[in-house]
Amino acid sequence: MSERKGFEAIRCYRRFLDGDNRALEQLVREYSDALIRFAYCYVKDSATAEEIMEDAFAALIIKRRRFDAADNLRAYLYKTVRNKCLDHLRFHKKQVPLADVERVLAIDGNAETENSLLRKENRRAVYEALQNLPSQYREILYLTYFEDCTADEASRLLRRTKKQIYNLLHRAKTSLKELLIKEGISYENV
Repeated sequence: MSERKGFEAIRCYRRFLDGDNRALEQLVREYSDALIRFAYCYVKDSATAEEIMEDAFAALIIKRRRFDAADNLRAYLYKTVRNKCLDHLRFHKKQVPLADVERVLAIDGNAETENSLLRKENRRAVYEALQNLPSQYREILYLTYFEDCTADEASRLLRRTKKQIYNLLHRAKTSLKELLIKEGISYENV
């Protein structure tokens, strides 16, 4: 997350704490899509992922915690989503088949060129391959590549040391590469 976006997010949250509900709406717009995609990596159901995102914001509203920096706010939201996903999985104890991938991976824009279709297809293949990885690999890859988390941020979110994050990321990338090669997808084009 860019420093400017992070600063704006924490300002919005502080405005919300001061009674400005429109600021909360702005925060939801800023984080909701990413949190839904993150939750989807766990629950594999878009409706459930949306509910979990909503529950995370509800927890934020109820607890009204004070955050020193945007990274802390972001980490809180991701941790809350992660914990709610794990609770959901524990409660349901079953895997839901991959569905709604098109909606979750929607690419903006109406005009689809051959290049954009290829990127979209590669992105879908990567996302499907991610679903076949162990959850800890999915987490680290999603946070690193889809949410641009640094090793420090991932370390705080996942409660691991930076060394563990680097090792986990290496193993996850290796596993993903193997899956993509099995599927006949050029790893370099992804």
